[in-house]
Amino acid sequence: MMAVRGIRGATSVTQDDPALIREATQELIEEILRRNGITDFHDVISAIFTTTDDLCSAFPAEAARSIGMNFVPLLCAQEIPVPGSLPRCIRVLLHVNTERTPRQIDHVYLREARKLRPDMNSAQ
Repeated sequence: MMAVRGIRGATSVTQDDPALIREATQELIEEILRRNGITDFHDVISAIFTTTDDLCSAFPAEAARSIGMNFVPLLCAQEIPVPGSLPRCIRVLLHVNTERTPRQIDHVYLREARKLRPDMNSAQ
């Protein structure tokens, strides 16, 4: 049975550079889609991206558009600047139609963002 599920993911970049932000965001989205068997953007309902306050040179949504998410509602926001949190971090919450159960969803944490969720299988 098809249901709406949320899929989380995060990645990081080494500096605030538009090309690095686009590259890391594309890598993250493509890996989330691959690991969760999503082959059609029609199954993606929406995406919310956040960045830490030290990333302001590009919108992560631009990267999503560049790989074909042209008709998916996308939103960018700034992450809460909690002292000691991971710097230069890009996070995403995808809302998707899927037949997978919540336990079958593979949340994806790449690069330095693996430290955010060591409890997740995909973070290893």
